[in-house]
Amino acid sequence: MMIAKKKKKKTLLQGLDEREKEREREKKRESERVREREREREREREREREREREREREREKEREREKQRESERVREREREREREREREREREREREREREREREREREREREREREHKIKREKDHKRKRERERKRERERERVRERERERERERERERMDEREREREHKRKQRERA
Repeated sequence: MMIAKKKKKKTLLQGLDEREKEREREKKRESERVREREREREREREREREREREREREREKEREREKQRESERVREREREREREREREREREREREREREREREREREREREREREHKIKREKDHKRKRERERKRERERERVRERERERERERERERMDEREREREHKRKQRERA
């Protein structure tokens, strides 16, 4: 009976000891679970920090892309202004060519007026010379008629003198 009691006592002690050990092991396991949860939270925080760094890198890339897009828009606006300036220069060159064509047409009209004026002067001059020649021919005919009348008068005077001489001669003959 004593042996059984002792055994039972021993068993109880062993049981107590076992339970104590189990509680210890459980505490260790719990501590390990706590540490594991802490490590997991730390890993999660690290993953979150990494995601945040990744988002920041992405935002940085996006800001960079936006800067590039803005730079491209600025360059495009500058190119557009340059194209507009070039179109304006071309319009100005076209206006200048048009003004030059107009000046050329005006010079041509001036040359045409000059040619017409010259032709008119030549015609006027020709008519004037022709009138002058006609007047000269007319004066010449007048002078010729005058000379002819003068010759006629001269012949008449000669005839008169001849008749006078003849008359005197007949008078002398009669005398």
